[in-house]
Amino acid sequence: MRFSTSLTVLLSLATTSLSAPINKRATASAAVLTVQTYDDFSVSSGVAGNALAEVNAKFPIDTSNLAGVAASDLAIISKAAQVSEDAETGTGGFNDAITAAGGTGTTAGTALQNGKIKNKVLKLQTDVLRIQIEVAQGNTGSQSELAGQQAKLATNVALDTAAAGQTSTAISFSGSD
Repeated sequence: MRFSTSLTVLLSLATTSLSAPINKRATASAAVLTVQTYDDFSVSSGVAGNALAEVNAKFPIDTSNLAGVAASDLAIISKAAQVSEDAETGTGGFNDAITAAGGTGTTAGTALQNGKIKNKVLKLQTDVLRIQIEVAQGNTGSQSELAGQQAKLATNVALDTAAAGQTSTAISFSGSD
């Protein structure tokens, strides 16, 4: 069987173009988040056991295009991590509420501790997202924090999962993302 020279060239060009690298340039996405109060984005109420999914539902970021996350969404995520930290350790936060309830040996204290763990998942997941977005957008200096925050997140997700089905109590806390 004989192929013409033009057919051979055409097939050669087609094969070359199919194997050429594709430029996957990240495109900026439209903002998907809005500023909310802590009480609106908190995941601490209800029951323990599903905190990570609850956080991801509150912060629906396209993780397949972190380089394209809008600057306003990154700012909201960063602020949410900070406010969640304040809700844990700040005046009037979870630590104060647990102490006021008589500690984790009480029913109310245990429910608040479950809420605190869910809040830690919120704080750590938003911080991990922040770091991943910053790195994807070229700030490689943030990458050194990532492994430590991911390890803390895994620990707190495991604590939340271990308390699955138990009552989880939120606190009302001033602050917004």
